Amino acid sequence: MLIKKENFSENQTKYKAFSINNIKEIPQIQKLSEQELFEIEVVSHVLPFKSNSYVINELIDWDNIPNDPLYILTIPQKEMLIPEHFDKIAKLLKSGADKETITNAANSIRMQLNPHPAGQLELNVPKINGEPVEGMQHKYRETALFFPSQGQTCHAYCTFCFRWPQFVGLEGLKFASKQSELLQEYLKCNPKVTDILFTGGDPLIMSSNLLNKYIDPLLSNVESLKNIRIGSKVLAYWPYKFITDPDSSDLLKLFEKVVKSGKHLALMAHFNHPRELETKAVKEAIRLIRSTGAEIRTQSPILNHINADTNLWSEMWKKQVSLGCIPYYMFVARETGAAHYFHLSLEKTYKIFKEAYSKVSGICRTVRGPSMSAAPGKVQILGITEIKGEKVFVLQFIQGRNPDWVLKPFFAKFNPEATWLFDLEPAFGEKKFFWQEEYENMTRH
Repeated sequence: MLIKKENFSENQTKYKAFSINNIKEIPQIQKLSEQELFEIEVVSHVLPFKSNSYVINELIDWDNIPNDPLYILTIPQKEMLIPEHFDKIAKLLKSGADKETITNAANSIRMQLNPHPAGQLELNVPKINGEPVEGMQHKYRETALFFPSQGQTCHAYCTFCFRWPQFVGLEGLKFASKQSELLQEYLKCNPKVTDILFTGGDPLIMSSNLLNKYIDPLLSNVESLKNIRIGSKVLAYWPYKFITDPDSSDLLKLFEKVVKSGKHLALMAHFNHPRELETKAVKEAIRLIRSTGAEIRTQSPILNHINADTNLWSEMWKKQVSLGCIPYYMFVARETGAAHYFHLSLEKTYKIFKEAYSKVSGICRTVRGPSMSAAPGKVQILGITEIKGEKVFVLQFIQGRNPDWVLKPFFAKFNPEATWLFDLEPAFGEKKFFWQEEYENMTRH
């Protein structure tokens, strides 16, 4: 594959990571007061903080801080911790407490933030011969998730990320595996699994050589596997991965090899704001990926303070389609970490989705949502209506722990305060949703 790549300056493509330890090396950070820097430090002791030169220089509008959505997306804000938790860490830092004391306090707070929502630890870990398979999750019949150990970080951390426990070093909260052989064995033992999703962290923080070691054996050794997905934020946070990084050509060749093997390759790209689609680098990276035959599907949660706007979503879907990407999901932000800061009511979420959906052509309407990746499955809000005098949410499963639940409409009492599935109650005097008793039986074992 010979593909001419656009030229970018060395200054643009020189990667530099930033954490709380070197945040003052960011030239634009001089715009912040000492109090604002202290607030970032406090929050970053509980929720992970990492950024990079591309995000800092090409995405954030430093003339609009602290209100800029890309700034909020990547830089911790005081309000992301409830006052009680913020004050606890702030007092320890001001008093000069030792590292162990601060870490213990932070860990205590983290355990109150629902670090593994939707039954990830209890319900999703698969087994071979009765033994848990580390670094894997298998929730839906056709799709398994694999967490390569070398991909358990990101080019930058999103402040809303539901996988934040992967990055904070707390024992027992991290999925990771180096065992590509075990992955193959599991897939061969479970031929109904047609899709593998490499996730993290971000698998595309790995070198192409490492990624190839996981993917290549699957191309010829697992006939039942039809689709390989890679969940990644790399297009938004470091598109130079495909353009100027030392192994960018090898990565594109790996993508092409997957496609030529007869497997479908889908890059599940996370874009949270239209600005992430505007740079010359991201457009070039998308062009190069599509030239390999791989597809790019786009997804994002709806987030207060960042993208809770009808026009923004319709603009984002239109831009994605114009670049050759396929809008895939609008998610409801999961109930973990700083969820209180990012959540919207389900009512407002649905209205934003409905209005944005109505403003785009059919080619953009591949997007599905709003979808809650809850413990029983992916639950879509189909509408808000009135039936026999009762106002209700109309819901359905897009995916379920039991595949028989999928596409069966069910109804919940309208609750203007609800932000998640388990805030809802069955409508029409029913005691339980149709799936609830079976789900409760699943969780007892």
